[in-house]
Amino acid sequence: MNRLACFGSDDPAPGTADLVQGNNAFALDLYARIREDAGNLFVSPYSISSALALTYAGARGETAAQMAQALRFFPDQELFHRQFAALEAGFRDLGKRGKVRLRSANRLWPRTGYDLRDDYVRLLEARYGVTVQPLDYRDTEAARTTINRWVEQQTEDRIKNLVLPGNLSAETLLVLVNAIYFKGNWASQFDPALTREAPFWMTADKSVPVPMMTQTQTVRWGRWRELLMLEMPYEGGDLSMLVLLPTARDGLAELEASLTLDNLHLWASQLWEDNVQLQLPRFKLDFRFMVNGVLSALGMDDAFRPGAADFSGIAGKESRFYIDLIIHQAFVQVDEVGTEAAAATAIVERSMPPTFRADHPFFFLIRENSSGSILFLGRVANPAAS
Repeated sequence: MNRLACFGSDDPAPGTADLVQGNNAFALDLYARIREDAGNLFVSPYSISSALALTYAGARGETAAQMAQALRFFPDQELFHRQFAALEAGFRDLGKRGKVRLRSANRLWPRTGYDLRDDYVRLLEARYGVTVQPLDYRDTEAARTTINRWVEQQTEDRIKNLVLPGNLSAETLLVLVNAIYFKGNWASQFDPALTREAPFWMTADKSVPVPMMTQTQTVRWGRWRELLMLEMPYEGGDLSMLVLLPTARDGLAELEASLTLDNLHLWASQLWEDNVQLQLPRFKLDFRFMVNGVLSALGMDDAFRPGAADFSGIAGKESRFYIDLIIHQAFVQVDEVGTEAAAATAIVERSMPPTFRADHPFFFLIRENSSGSILFLGRVANPAAS
């Protein structure tokens, strides 16, 4: 099996290939909706999908249909939750092997006294191992502190103050929190002694000085027209980072417009191994956004509307249950050792190793190789802006 060839066509857990394909399609749908904002960007679409799977379990009627369409979920809920649970179990096993650390943090926080259906709670416990924790939103500060403390514990204190003052109110019925933590060392680490300050070209004629890491190693990479793509595996080979670098300093927007699953599959399937001189900036990104608007724009509207939302599978037919707030925040730090938490372009030289110099804006993603699942994706527009 070529572990780099596919974005969801391999099958690490029985029957999960279509699920991964849908999750990855949602990842690119999500990115297309938020990429118009300037600057650095980093999210975990997988964390958003896995957390929203918990509320999808209680969605019915048109609300469920809209969620399935927007999130690329299966309409058949029994099949969907069985496959999603199998996929997540595979990721947990990956973490137990000890080569990388990977933890997904997602939880439902309903208002105290809002009774949830027993069959819904049993499904969450059986398929996802999730505990539903009620909170008294009349004391908004105490509720906010409880949620934030839990997220900090799940993310090794990398994500703090996820829920900000004013995000909650006494009328809040549900808060859905998304966070994910990943830490992995490069299979081939950079030597810090070789890191030098070098210009990073934010535009065709404007640069900032950044610490540029350098090494020469055998990696998979390729070139297609105006695109360079390079794959950097983490220790153990289960996960990798794909860096997609336009050849033009101002070519990122054109690259982003061409991001489709078909193109990612094509580009990744044609990577070849070669000895490459790799230059990559050190960078750290912390990105936060409210997911509600993006999901509404993708067609998932009723879930956020009191009176229109149908989550009768969560709290019964007489429930006024609706999603009040979805918050997502992700953090990534890339340095000589590895990554804490992708078309690659290079010019082939015959007389010396080809050079992959990421000295201008690029797109990148982190994926689990066996399934092809996209866990994180983002862009680096300015490594000097943390």
